[in-house]
Amino acid sequence: MRIVTVVADGQERIGALRGDKVAELIGLPAGVKDVKGLLAAVSPEALSSVASSETAVWALDQVELRPPVPNPGKIICVGVNYRAHREETKHAAIEWPTIFTRFADTQIADGEPARRPRATSRFDYEGELAVVLGRTAHHVGKDAAWSHIAGVSLYNDFSVRDWQKHSTQWTPGKNFPGTGAFGPALVTLDELPDLSEPAKVTLTTRVNGETRQNATLADLIFDIPSLIEYISGFTALSPGDVIVTGTPGGVGQFMDPPSFLEDGDRVEVEVSGVGVLRNAVVDEPGRDVS
Repeated sequence: MRIVTVVADGQERIGALRGDKVAELIGLPAGVKDVKGLLAAVSPEALSSVASSETAVWALDQVELRPPVPNPGKIICVGVNYRAHREETKHAAIEWPTIFTRFADTQIADGEPARRPRATSRFDYEGELAVVLGRTAHHVGKDAAWSHIAGVSLYNDFSVRDWQKHSTQWTPGKNFPGTGAFGPALVTLDELPDLSEPAKVTLTTRVNGETRQNATLADLIFDIPSLIEYISGFTALSPGDVIVTGTPGGVGQFMDPPSFLEDGDRVEVEVSGVGVLRNAVVDEPGRDVS
């Protein structure tokens, strides 16, 4: 199933994405009002059997997409987690993942403009695979990690490079409003049989149609089970929490010369079988464009 959060007929609803249509999910457990609540109430194994309406169906262009989980309790991001990206950044190999956080109120949906802050001219893209938790995970070993995943989605961790480099802590450069693109759908694992074979899954990022990033998940330094084991070792993850797993080589900062995003640029992130996340870049109001 491809689970989406949309605004339809003036209300936020949970739906199933079927091509260019959205069908509202029905018969949900009592009290479920959003995708985070759905994931808390329904096990990952049962998600694909949740019923969808045959009558409450909208064309995709009739609804407003939201991030598939608009209100995750935690968004845990992983830095320099592809070998090619570590090489281009010239970071030394490390024993443990590089972890930082993103705030939920910075997120935007598929099709929503990514806002280039007026505080920078070094606005960059980072196409990534996002993993969404489907059950509580605390001290979970790699062997059990997959059973804690509700599904995956796409993420563009738009980054403000100068603010990211103000100190050794990356939080400022990763949390400007309108810079965390997430979507379009949460894709349950039963639709992605190749996900456990990383060499078969490719992540591609395009800027104005030009391919900038292209790598398989086999280039991950810390794979998905390893990330869940490590992160759940220091914090308890809850249904709806998001792990953003890292970006491949090819970001704009390390091109020769560097190539940062401008107003009007269009960025696409695609992962095999998962879909395409599309966002255009717009300048934050009040930006000095002279």
